[in-house]
Amino acid sequence: MPVGIFRVCLVVITAIVNHPLLFPKENGTVPENTEEIIQKMKEREESLRLEQLRLEQEIADQEAAQKALEKAAEIVEESKEEKVRWDMWTAFSMVIFLLIELWRQDFQEGNWQDTGGEEDDMAVLGKAFKGVAFPDKAVLASFYEKRILGTTGDMARMREMVEGFADDLLEALRSVCNRDADMEVEDCMGVGSMYENWRVRKPFVCDLIVPFAPPEPYCFRSQTWCSGDSFPPDEQGYGTIKVCRADEDVTGCICDKTKLGEDMLCLLHSQANTTRPSSEMEDLLCFKNTQYLDADQVMKWFQIAVTKAWNRISHKYEFDLSFSLLDSPGALKIKFRSGKSIAFNLTPVVQYENSDIYFISHFPRRGLAADLPSSTHWFLTFAVYERRFIQLVSKMLPPNACHVSCLQILSFLHGKQCSLTGPSGLTNYHLKTVMLHLLQARSSQDWAPEKLEARLQDMLKFLEKCLHEKKLYHFFIGNGKVPAELGFPIIFQRAEPLNLFRPFVLRRDVYRKTVDTFHEMLRNMSALINEYTVHVPLAHANGIHKESL
Repeated sequence: MPVGIFRVCLVVITAIVNHPLLFPKENGTVPENTEEIIQKMKEREESLRLEQLRLEQEIADQEAAQKALEKAAEIVEESKEEKVRWDMWTAFSMVIFLLIELWRQDFQEGNWQDTGGEEDDMAVLGKAFKGVAFPDKAVLASFYEKRILGTTGDMARMREMVEGFADDLLEALRSVCNRDADMEVEDCMGVGSMYENWRVRKPFVCDLIVPFAPPEPYCFRSQTWCSGDSFPPDEQGYGTIKVCRADEDVTGCICDKTKLGEDMLCLLHSQANTTRPSSEMEDLLCFKNTQYLDADQVMKWFQIAVTKAWNRISHKYEFDLSFSLLDSPGALKIKFRSGKSIAFNLTPVVQYENSDIYFISHFPRRGLAADLPSSTHWFLTFAVYERRFIQLVSKMLPPNACHVSCLQILSFLHGKQCSLTGPSGLTNYHLKTVMLHLLQARSSQDWAPEKLEARLQDMLKFLEKCLHEKKLYHFFIGNGKVPAELGFPIIFQRAEPLNLFRPFVLRRDVYRKTVDTFHEMLRNMSALINEYTVHVPLAHANGIHKESL
């Protein structure tokens, strides 16, 4: 109870003390301060409201930005996934494309190196043979013995005579040349049909090539179309030869490409080495104002040197020597007092690196031949490897194999037809290329002597196919199946195949003439062979065939 009374008294006292009438001076401005406080509260409330709105706007902007970033991240993620999918499809497509391309090349290679079965060839390639009477084995055997077999002995005697004279002539040539300034001439080599024993048409002509090298301190550096440098399609099969000092860097010094000024000197080269007078390079048979060997100047030098050499030894021989053809600078002719003559080609060549491939200064060409791009472009000849390949394969064939016989018969028929209807785009080199492909494609037993008729038909069908497609690939270039025993340079095996019939695509008139000549030859084949065939009974002819082959 006392506690309750105490609490009431405390409340009353507190109320009296805090009554506003007891402190009039201090509390006289209460009403005005209240209004000011209310006004400040309203202003504060308004500022807080504005701040709230601003914060809400910022929050909304941040949320929008976050959503935008999330959306962008989603888009990037989707693009990455799409890119990954696209890269996978691209890679997959490239793999498919490469597989198709490899298959196409293999299929193409198989087409030009493999003739397939005889029955399939007859169905696909034998269109031109419809209605053509093909000579039988007996007629072919009689023709081969009567017209071709007897020429082998004549070729051997002529080769021996020409080689002996050529060696003597080149020895005299070395004696008249300046050893310090002129080109150094090596021994000659025989190439072509005369040395592969398949030449059939007269006059017989021996082809000899003569390697030569520059005098010291110079050397030749060759460059081919398949060495990594860009050559246009019409220059494939050619190369250039640069005359350099033996101690000169292959890439060349910058002093050769930049004008250093009169007061500057190259530390790598002396002043004598940096300047090459034009007359000095021309003395080295280079094209004017260049370091590239000029085929025309080489042939002029060689003709002059041969003439001087002949003047030195002419008293030893009872015949005359002269240059026989204007369009073939290396063509020489021996004229005997009896009126007989012997023709042979003596052509200077440059060895390609350490191989038996040669740059030939002048290549007797016919049919599809086109002029050289320039006199600094040299044609490459693989004649030495072709001869070795034939010799290598012949060792694995049956005795008296018919591969050379087929080539001889085909060469004779084509030459005879051209003498009747005029020249065509086909050459004996094309015919030999066909034989080389078939030698590689067929087994050794397929070339047995009794299969002469079948293999001759194969060659004609293969040639028909190549004419139809306008594609006959060089045997060595791009051929990865060349026997390793030949030691053939790998750079040419890995090169793109060289189409010998490419000019047919550009010269339709020559192509039409060539095809017409080929078909005419097929139609006249029996008549051409029968013209030189002894007509004997069938049984006797078979006996002749066995004895001659």
